[in-house]
Amino acid sequence: MNEPIEVCFVSPKSYCLFNHDAKGCIGGAEVDLYYLGTEMARDDDFKVSFVAADFGQAEEESWEGIRVLKSLDFSQNSLAGAMKVWRALKRADADVYVIKTASPGVPLVRFFCLLYGRKFVYRTAHRFECDGTYLRKHTFLGRAFIWALRHADRIFAQNDADAEELRKTTGLESAVVPNGHRMLGVKPGEKEFVLWVGRSIGFKQPRKFFELARRFGTVRFVMICQRATGDTGYAELKAEADEIENLEFVEQVPFHEIEGYFARAKVLVNTSEAEGFPNTFIQACKCSTAILSLNVDPDGFLSEHGCGVSCGGNEKLMAEELGRLLDGEEYLEYGRKGRKYVEEHHDVRKIVEVYKDIFRRLIRSNVD
Repeated sequence: MNEPIEVCFVSPKSYCLFNHDAKGCIGGAEVDLYYLGTEMARDDDFKVSFVAADFGQAEEESWEGIRVLKSLDFSQNSLAGAMKVWRALKRADADVYVIKTASPGVPLVRFFCLLYGRKFVYRTAHRFECDGTYLRKHTFLGRAFIWALRHADRIFAQNDADAEELRKTTGLESAVVPNGHRMLGVKPGEKEFVLWVGRSIGFKQPRKFFELARRFGTVRFVMICQRATGDTGYAELKAEADEIENLEFVEQVPFHEIEGYFARAKVLVNTSEAEGFPNTFIQACKCSTAILSLNVDPDGFLSEHGCGVSCGGNEKLMAEELGRLLDGEEYLEYGRKGRKYVEEHHDVRKIVEVYKDIFRRLIRSNVD
């Protein structure tokens, strides 16, 4: 009988997805790896661990069949943090290490795998990692990031467009695998408001949602906006939101409670400059909620599958389209198509099988 394949996901901010009492700022990358890891842990042929940050927990805990290992403290300097991550990687003692999102952790994990003869897998999180933007904005870290990718045993991208951008800018090939979500137990509720969900980071352009709310003064708007790491202007953003009478500003909602908001939303609005494949799109579709996007439309899925509307960066058109969606409840049909789309393309029970097959082949290559 073969030994289980041990897979370690390096995702420092993910701890609050396991422990609902922990407070932290998460994004789509953490959600993606959490769903993937917890689903993989159901298979006895795999053992799964996560390297998480220090939220005051024990050095090692067990959540949902997963070893969760404590590592860096975000309040400490980067050198101390790197040393703690390294020690956690050693404690994991995995066959395969997986990391997502461009950061100093990517070359660190790659170097660890190189030194100890382990498999290194990277999954892209954002268009900016693929089209050269990250490299242009971070000269040294960008080159270290590209070095890590050039020595990766496998790269995964979220959509065809990102895979093509990565190929053009680096010459690297990637396997396109959608983000996976759990599909069971989600029911749409009574539709009440227009929703925005995300962090206060600049590329998400949250103030453009303010402009929509001001334009539609008789419509209820809800904005769930976590303070992004390092955001010094968050208080000012919240104060501006509080002045808009028809806008409810919510600083944070625990992840295990947030689907209640998606279920009651008529439309999810995305104002980002660019993204990979937003998990909020999948959450909206799961809850039969229409999507209105200013820019982001990975592989044209909104128009191709009828899940919503993309406005090509045209803010005037975005306002017009929101009016059309709300007038006569046209958003309901988009929501129905969205639910059908995610069941076919984003069920984590199907997607995890792609990863497991590739991980098995990576380990077999060591034996062969």
